[in-house]
Amino acid sequence: MKINNSKLQAASNLNPTKKSQTMTISELSELIEDGKLTIPMYQRGLSWNEDKVVALFNYQLFGKAPVAPLSLNSIGSNDEVPQLSFVTRELIDDGSNEGKMSVVDGQQRLTTNYKAYSNDESFQNVILDFTQARFKKISGRLRENQIPVGILLNKEQSVLQEYIYNNLGSNEANQLFPIAISVRTKLLSYSYTVHIAGNMTENEQIEWFEVLNNAGSRVTMIELALSKFKVHDFDMYTQFINPYKSLVSEYGFEELFSPFSSNVSYPIASLNPAFEKNQRNGTHNKNYAPIPSDTKENMLIKLNKQELDSISETTLSGLQLALDFIFDNSLQDYVTKMQHIMYLTGYFVFVNASDIKIKELVSWLQTVSFDNISNGEKRDIFNDLIKNNI
Repeated sequence: MKINNSKLQAASNLNPTKKSQTMTISELSELIEDGKLTIPMYQRGLSWNEDKVVALFNYQLFGKAPVAPLSLNSIGSNDEVPQLSFVTRELIDDGSNEGKMSVVDGQQRLTTNYKAYSNDESFQNVILDFTQARFKKISGRLRENQIPVGILLNKEQSVLQEYIYNNLGSNEANQLFPIAISVRTKLLSYSYTVHIAGNMTENEQIEWFEVLNNAGSRVTMIELALSKFKVHDFDMYTQFINPYKSLVSEYGFEELFSPFSSNVSYPIASLNPAFEKNQRNGTHNKNYAPIPSDTKENMLIKLNKQELDSISETTLSGLQLALDFIFDNSLQDYVTKMQHIMYLTGYFVFVNASDIKIKELVSWLQTVSFDNISNGEKRDIFNDLIKNNI
């Protein structure tokens, strides 16, 4: 029998769980504040909506089991992965990453708690309702029995005290303040189990992340490529993907972003027409169709910031024209897939304003179908569309 004794013995002697420890939300938030806890560039952007934020706060307050552990990599001499700051996702390029801890898994939860700790303006509508005894989001006027989470869990207790006594009468303030302090203390002292690995390479970190998330969102190859844009001072999420998704949502088509992976692949595929228009003098190759299977992230990362700005702006302008066209012609009911929007976006990118065939384009949208067809057929449909063969 052949036994790889040395490899198995080495593995047996290494027990990474011995490095696990507990840290409170307050301690973790302080590390973020001090820049000692960072985000590796390969991590996708923030994706939690207010519903998930509220659910986390409620679970941390009422849950009878602890929230899942956090996974951190202690950066050593193997500092090959560029690091980003929390919330702003700014590139940290001062050469001081060694000794910091980088978040392999837990970015969404840590950011949620830190935004409350730092009273981030995006959390103004997330409140604790003391009458209903739960966190929730509001869209209207703040009531006297409600306190914004950024006030309640602010890093400075005096902020909470001043808020209560400045906004309520003395009797109401004296009644509310003790329970508010109890809730605040519970949440800021809430402990997470933290698993810490040391000096991992990028591939080792990604492998760890994917094992942890094998039932959830994985780091896709597209997202890994997009992370490299930060080196060129271009954040694909904040400068293109998020505005793209916001525009689609503004017109009521956010439900077309399904499955979750399409949140990245749809916008990136939509860049193909602008890439060809701006970088290839308008020459179209069929495998540059605006479909997820044809994303060209490896081509995009070769562009400089000015070129990326250009194709992003061109695409967003085309998207605006496409969405306006849909509404101006009352075609909302015919838009059942993101491909309808993506193809129209490509059409308005490629076709000069004087050559646009409104009547024919309306008919095209009313009759085109993307159901049960191959990628080759989808490419042919787009090729005919931008050549005005409609």
